[in-house]
Amino acid sequence: MKIIFSHGKESGPWGSKITTLAKIGKAAGFQIDSLDYRHIANPDDRVIMLNDYLAKEMQPYVLVGSSMGGYVSLVAAQTNKPLGLFLLAPALYMPNYAQQMYDSSGNNIEIIHGWSDDVIPVEHSIRFGHQTQCALHLIDGDHRLNSAMEQVSTLFESFIFYIKTQFKNRINT
Repeated sequence: MKIIFSHGKESGPWGSKITTLAKIGKAAGFQIDSLDYRHIANPDDRVIMLNDYLAKEMQPYVLVGSSMGGYVSLVAAQTNKPLGLFLLAPALYMPNYAQQMYDSSGNNIEIIHGWSDDVIPVEHSIRFGHQTQCALHLIDGDHRLNSAMEQVSTLFESFIFYIKTQFKNRINT
């Protein structure tokens, strides 16, 4: 199994959040990849890049996205089959983003969003969570969630353990 990370607008493929979560994923037995979108400003062009990458992926995978990368992961999941989505302050319902409606059928989705986020309104994650009934963790933190990485890490560990268990049960039935 693999974890595929998508970073945010002003971040990079191996920023501190991704590096921290990648270590957790690797320790749990996942292969790790993180796409580099720094040369692509448009979120929907980033979706195309991720879709092209996923078209060649042969093993089961989880998508993890932060901010704009959360949008990219969620939109790509609508035409692909990830085992789950772990979204950090996802840039949903943002003006000038092509996709404004999101289908979440068949996906295990967890969202982490900081109450003090001044970049992506927390109400956007609440709206999505309400519409989809996905797991939504509203925590003390800002957009970057740096001050809450211990809590984010614990939630991520639980998420990937759940995904692994669910995948093994599906194979064994």
